[in-house]
Amino acid sequence: MSEPTDDRIKQDEARVALAGERWRTRSRRVKLYRRVLPIVILALAGGALTWTVFRTVMSGVERKANESQEVRLDKPRFHGQDALGRTFVIGAEGAVRDAATGRFRLLGPALRLNLGGRKVTELTADGGVYDEANDRVIIGPNVRISDGGSGLVLTTPEAVVDTNTGVVSGDKGVQASGPLGTVTASSYVIRDQGRRVTFSGSGDNKVRGTITPRSGE
Repeated sequence: MSEPTDDRIKQDEARVALAGERWRTRSRRVKLYRRVLPIVILALAGGALTWTVFRTVMSGVERKANESQEVRLDKPRFHGQDALGRTFVIGAEGAVRDAATGRFRLLGPALRLNLGGRKVTELTADGGVYDEANDRVIIGPNVRISDGGSGLVLTTPEAVVDTNTGVVSGDKGVQASGPLGTVTASSYVIRDQGRRVTFSGSGDNKVRGTITPRSGE
């Protein structure tokens, strides 16, 4: 067997040296990752926690700012007139004015529409919104409308009152009862504060009524 030449020995030594250098490089890289990765993980976790805390604090600040801009009223009463000079009164257990929109959120609203004389239409509900700029009041749920002149009483989930015309309407169902009987319908319109009441049906929800005979007839 021939002896390895000097060139062969030098090549082997060079390969060993190169392999050793690569191993040391990987070793240094692994050590660096072991040091850096926990720091990166902690930084990311800290950033996420900081952002969460920041958003929570900012939400609280924004909420307090909005609350500070709101005007709260206890048992308010709003007085006005429609286009024909007929008066209306909007009362409530409480109201909150939104500074951004100017609207009043109503708690336990009670409206009185006066056509003249003793004829007064009264509306009550659990809540509502008074949009003074657009001459509109929307109340609901559990709306009760009573007409002092005819004895007609309507119950409905929602009522929209146009304070400029005095028209009351709703399209979420209605039940009406009075001296002449009962009516159920999908929508209604009350004009002239009870002088004219129109009931409408849609689809399968048609207008249905029961006539109560007068005594002696």
